[in-house]
Amino acid sequence: MGEAAPVFQRIAIIGLGLIGGSLAAAIKKHKLAATVVGADQSQTDLAHALKAQVIDEAAGSIAEAVKAADLVVIAVPVRATEAVLQQVKPAIGAQALLTDVGSTKASFVAAVSSVFGEQRPACIPGHPIAGSEKSGIAAANPELFAKHKVILTPPDDVDAADLARLSALWEGCGARVLTMPVEYHDEVLAATSHLPHLIAFSLVDTLAGEDENLDIFRYAAGGFRDFTRIAASNPVMWHDIFLSNQQAVLKVIDHFTHDLNQLRTAIAEQDGATLLRVFTRAKAAREHFSKMLSGQAYVTTNNQKQVTFSVQPGGKITGDIRVPGDKSMSHRSIMLGALADGITEVEGFLEGEDSLATLQAFRDMGVTIEGPHNGHVRIHGVGIDGLQAPRGPLYVGNSGTAMRLFSGLLAPQAFDSELTGDASLTGRPMGRVAEPLRAMGAVIETAEGGRPPLKIKGGLALKGLHYDMPVASAQVKSCLLLAGLYAEGTTSVTEPAPTRDHTERMLAGFGYPVKREGATASVVGGGRLTASAIDVPADISSAAFFLVAATIAEDSDLTLRHVGMNPTRVGVINILRLMGANIEVSNEKVVGGEPVADLRVTSARLHGIDIPGTEVPLAIDEFPVLFIAATCAEGKTVLRGAEELRVKESDRIQVMADGLEQLGVQTTVTPDGIEIEGGQTVGGGHVDSHGDHRIAMAFAVASLRATGVITINDCANVATSFPGFVKLARQTGLRVQAEGA
Repeated sequence: MGEAAPVFQRIAIIGLGLIGGSLAAAIKKHKLAATVVGADQSQTDLAHALKAQVIDEAAGSIAEAVKAADLVVIAVPVRATEAVLQQVKPAIGAQALLTDVGSTKASFVAAVSSVFGEQRPACIPGHPIAGSEKSGIAAANPELFAKHKVILTPPDDVDAADLARLSALWEGCGARVLTMPVEYHDEVLAATSHLPHLIAFSLVDTLAGEDENLDIFRYAAGGFRDFTRIAASNPVMWHDIFLSNQQAVLKVIDHFTHDLNQLRTAIAEQDGATLLRVFTRAKAAREHFSKMLSGQAYVTTNNQKQVTFSVQPGGKITGDIRVPGDKSMSHRSIMLGALADGITEVEGFLEGEDSLATLQAFRDMGVTIEGPHNGHVRIHGVGIDGLQAPRGPLYVGNSGTAMRLFSGLLAPQAFDSELTGDASLTGRPMGRVAEPLRAMGAVIETAEGGRPPLKIKGGLALKGLHYDMPVASAQVKSCLLLAGLYAEGTTSVTEPAPTRDHTERMLAGFGYPVKREGATASVVGGGRLTASAIDVPADISSAAFFLVAATIAEDSDLTLRHVGMNPTRVGVINILRLMGANIEVSNEKVVGGEPVADLRVTSARLHGIDIPGTEVPLAIDEFPVLFIAATCAEGKTVLRGAEELRVKESDRIQVMADGLEQLGVQTTVTPDGIEIEGGQTVGGGHVDSHGDHRIAMAFAVASLRATGVITINDCANVATSFPGFVKLARQTGLRVQAEGA
């Protein structure tokens, strides 16, 4: 096999400082171009680059370097860009692509337009997020960009082939390529790079002028040295950056100055609550720093790493375990604790990505939240009317529960708000909550098809209403009850079948009266919530994977501790028992208004059933793994009345059917359910989870009865509901490996 063809034939790099020289060295090392030619105003640096084999040719002028090049890289200080482009203009070829490596993009685009006018060449501005305390061609490092980000800011009319080639070049240097608009790049970099450098320069300069400056620097702690290290950067380069990105930098300086003055006031007035709120919010944001963009303190990017499960066939399930806390209750504990008067203590909080996103959203609305630490969270409630306007969109990750509940909570607030989520969530319809909220007086804008993001108008008075839900949904019911806390009069919801009642139980636990009559729950607006202590039980939805696993695997004996046994959640146990499962319930008690128990499950021979319609809403999240149980049963299992499964994180009916087919299992899909003939051989194969955490875990369980290895892709979202799933599953005997985690 021969070597791969170079990405470009002839690359001209104008400016052989640290970045330009390192790029040239990386291109040479990885054979990404047939020829690398360099140009630099310093003949000494140019000669050094040639001697060190950083470049193939040293050009006598910029025009000579650019001639015949199919890629021209401008790597000079940003304030020198326009003058350099004037020399590039007469020599650049019609087919050449123009790019740069500067820290500001609007100034580069403006310089290109100024020099070339309407006849400008194909241009894709770029910015590698990499650097070194050393500068100049002598510091050139071919590995400088490895495992770092490179941001490209292509124009709307970019040629896809040009973008692909430039991306391939940077990826060949070991970088991860992101794209974003020019203006957004400059705003983000002003906040995350330019401002920290400005503060570092200013702080060192201020302390250097103090009378005791020698002692200040002599006894400076590691944190001071780490932070001010960036003040050793090239002063000329940063001079150029600040002047070139003037508007974005001034905006973020003003914002920072305002917030710094608030901290000064808090210290002067001994306002510990404000300090704690800012510090806890900042600590959490820092912990999620790799997922931050601009004003959003918690965000998972679309470039999330890929995780694949590889599961060996067979095995048995044994042990004594406790699965993570209930996700539904974790969401609600943060929401109601934030709205309560006083401090709420939460134990057993699920530290999954979705729950953490909800927690961070309330921090972004001014609520002080300590933790989580080993499942413990302390929430300093701000009262029913104490939420503050967030600085940017509230990001709720992959959680449809959070988005729907937040819709009801935010609709009556005094401020405008926007709810967004990851790629999976933004494909899910939200009309089921938007429409009844609009009937209460809310103004909510959605994307096409009623999908996120949701833009919610603040300052509107809501009026209570009675709503007959067309489809049973705990999320819709909870959304309207939360809106009803603020609405004038009574808000009542009647459900066609029982759904989980965590919201009603928890509201009562916080001292807010909830009236329940048959299938109708109602609240009267205008009340207050009082802080409470909450012990979140183990999530029965997470326990379900182990209930099925221990049932279908021979010689299994597993105990699950402190599992939530809310009557509106035990459908999975009821259905498995109807199929013949051996599940023993012991140590039953009520904790914080929620029933809990220990469950012991042993191997059993299952038989197919017609799943009772009354059980469907009580097991709506557990059906993916119940489909695996049905596959391993004798006879046919029939599910009807489960339309809601089609609008979860994926179309769970079709995705499960497709995955089973990949393993050699045939099913019959219906509009509202599925028919599975049990007893078919489960083979090995590749399954696409479509980013759905419950699909991924369900097919991991299927391996216990498989004849070959099952590979499941797109499993990163398992962390949204079940952090530590792979470790706990392996502990019980499931032969699963996570690749890419």
